[in-house]
Amino acid sequence: MPKDLNFAVVGMGMGGHHAIAIQNAKGANLYAVCDVDEKRLKDSGKKYGCAMVKDFRDLLKDPAVDVVCIVTETGYHTQLGIQAARAGKHIVMEKPIDVTPAKIRKFEEVVAKEGVKCACVFQARVEPCNVKIKKAIEAGKMGRIIGLHGAMPWNRDKAYFSGPHGSWHGTWKLDGGGSLMNQGLHTLDAMIFFGGRVKRVAAFFDSFVHGVESEDHTAAVLEFESGALGTLFTTTAAYPEQGRYVYGMGSKGSFKYTGTTLELYEMGGKKERERMMATYGPTAGGDDAGAKDPMAVATDGHRLLMEDLVKAVRKDCDPVIPIAEAKHAVEVVYAAYKSARTGRVITVNAQV
Repeated sequence: MPKDLNFAVVGMGMGGHHAIAIQNAKGANLYAVCDVDEKRLKDSGKKYGCAMVKDFRDLLKDPAVDVVCIVTETGYHTQLGIQAARAGKHIVMEKPIDVTPAKIRKFEEVVAKEGVKCACVFQARVEPCNVKIKKAIEAGKMGRIIGLHGAMPWNRDKAYFSGPHGSWHGTWKLDGGGSLMNQGLHTLDAMIFFGGRVKRVAAFFDSFVHGVESEDHTAAVLEFESGALGTLFTTTAAYPEQGRYVYGMGSKGSFKYTGTTLELYEMGGKKERERMMATYGPTAGGDDAGAKDPMAVATDGHRLLMEDLVKAVRKDCDPVIPIAEAKHAVEVVYAAYKSARTGRVITVNAQV
């Protein structure tokens, strides 16, 4: 039996979700945690019962470390990722990969050159309900996709944007934006997962409540390469907060889910509809815990992604969400912000 891979988590804010997922993942061992905040580092090491490393460079020098999970401020992601790749470490990269397509492109080149694996975190792509919806769409059960519409009416309090671990939120340099880039990226990526790549974007944004330099509310219209149309609004200023939703409609059927609860499924006939609703509908008990509390996020999706990376390393295959798949959501967000600044419809282009 092959040995478990040793994982190290860098950034012990949201990195706690990675640590729990690693401890529950087959083939993975939580070897170390890393953070520049000594108190947070010590608290995490004690909580998870693993080694504590303050200096990232020391972590990369340790030959026992196989995989590095990067869960720091977004603007540092690819900088740390490039160092990890050049040290021969495999990578789990929290979303978004970074704040601009150009930084992601450079990171992707280094990962390919060094021959390491990089798995990106978009856990909605591995949630069982979403996987089944995706397969139904690919099987033609929804017909021609006409529209994909998403919403994320969440709330974040003032404390989220302040203090030693919060002041980077809502900044262009380290967060890459606000509600769209940080919280809404999961919803956008789910829409891309179901509907394919986005061709053009028109958007507006502003900071209405929190006074951040980027935005706390964005509204966008999307044109997919397939010809389907979409809308997306994201906010961290909704009061009270509500569950995020994705609604998809096609020439032969439709679906809608809020949080992790399937509310509508009209594809594949009566038996399939009843089976999907019984498994993932309101009686299944899904919710959207992250709407108010960023730390109240389930770790099942993260666990599946950790196990997938173990598989990719052992079998020398691509992770289920490689950089090539995960970077498009950032490309779309980048185009949306450009549209809002210029007042123009922007064609999504990776070469920016």
